[in-house]
Amino acid sequence: MAERDVSAPPSSRPAAEKGAAEAPDRTKKSRFGGTPLIFLSLLLGVVVGGLFPQAEHPTMFHLFQFLSKGFIALIKGIIVPILVATIITGIAQTGDLKSVGRMGAKSLLYFEIVTTIALFLGLVVANTLKPGEGLPLAYDAHATLAQPKSGWDIALHAFPSNLVKHAAEGDILPVVVFSTLFGVALIRVGKKGEPVLRFFDGVAQVMFKYTEMVMKLTPLGVFGAMAYNVSHMASGTPGGPKGWPAVFQLLKSYSVLVGSLYLALALLVVLVFVPVMLLARIPIRRFFAHVREPATIAFSTASSEAALPRLLEQVEKLGVPRRVASFVIPTGYSFNLDGSTLYLVLASMTIAQAAKIDMPLSTQIAMVLTFMLTSKGVAGVPRATLVIIAGTCATFGLPGEAGVAMILAVDEIMDMARSALNLTGNGLAACVIARWEGVFGEKPAVPAGASASDSAAKTDEAEAA
Repeated sequence: MAERDVSAPPSSRPAAEKGAAEAPDRTKKSRFGGTPLIFLSLLLGVVVGGLFPQAEHPTMFHLFQFLSKGFIALIKGIIVPILVATIITGIAQTGDLKSVGRMGAKSLLYFEIVTTIALFLGLVVANTLKPGEGLPLAYDAHATLAQPKSGWDIALHAFPSNLVKHAAEGDILPVVVFSTLFGVALIRVGKKGEPVLRFFDGVAQVMFKYTEMVMKLTPLGVFGAMAYNVSHMASGTPGGPKGWPAVFQLLKSYSVLVGSLYLALALLVVLVFVPVMLLARIPIRRFFAHVREPATIAFSTASSEAALPRLLEQVEKLGVPRRVASFVIPTGYSFNLDGSTLYLVLASMTIAQAAKIDMPLSTQIAMVLTFMLTSKGVAGVPRATLVIIAGTCATFGLPGEAGVAMILAVDEIMDMARSALNLTGNGLAACVIARWEGVFGEKPAVPAGASASDSAAKTDEAEAA
């Protein structure tokens, strides 16, 4: 039996054809409103934020904060409905429970392999560059953090107890588990569940259009986020320089730490991501062209979740079926945060070096193994990586809270890079699992700059052929 395509049901064909007819005008607009404009907004945010330090221009600072938080709030409003709709329809359309279980097992295996490599890469960079040497560690410093979760709490957190509560708090993992089980139940119901499937199919179509509307505000959100961060840094510290000197001095003081993370993340891309693409026969240039815009959004807002809807759309254009992308990517946000897991080891070793504590290799490996377990609790906790670092450092006799206070000054700058890497890693995971399942490219790929309507039109043309 031929598999129906949830992304373009019969009821939506007229709208898709109409969208295809209007595609040229929209494509012209998207060229102006795409990645080039986002990068321009990024640069403007740096310049304007530096010209208006928070301490001297509080009104401008609050305006930057409003633009940033307003855009991220709109994005967060998209995440839960689009995940629920796409996961349910994606799983229900497969009609095969074995394929769902197989895809889940492959995803978890891939996630564990890549995150383990990221952890050991962070260990190598930390021992080679020694970013903690020379950093001032105030043992009486404190940072306010949420309480770290135990292993049992992390495992229990995956079970959905109240979907509305999880949705309101932005807990992705329980939402993914609920949607997966709902999709499986929909398969088992059979024909009686078709009205429910059509409903969620319609919700998915509406949410993708809603996402397209919100994404038009991306340049404003990116500008606000960058200007907000630079304006805060330009205020300096009590008794220290202000304005541009404060920004440059802060970066200079912590340049080795920040540079170590950026270098480690670059090595992760070159030494891990690119070989994985070659092994899985993922077109490297096309992959980076498609993830460029969502990665830029994640970098500028320091939130990989902010770019999740856009990433779903882009990997589907690249050739990953929606049923795979909507399952693998949200799951990866809890189990495959490559940039964050690498940072866990690098930051902890930095704290040990700043405290002049010599950790033998056996202890370092034990710490890596601990992070392999605790990193699964990164999602759903404010300043999650810092929470895990503080808790794990205490286990190994390191001044975790004072260390976190030390790196907190540049955590935002480092968070931008690891957020972009988290997103890129999850996009790659979706491509790898699709190739592993033998379904990568089963629909014709769409250029990275094309609109959602162009994607739907291409799908219709392929089905007609």
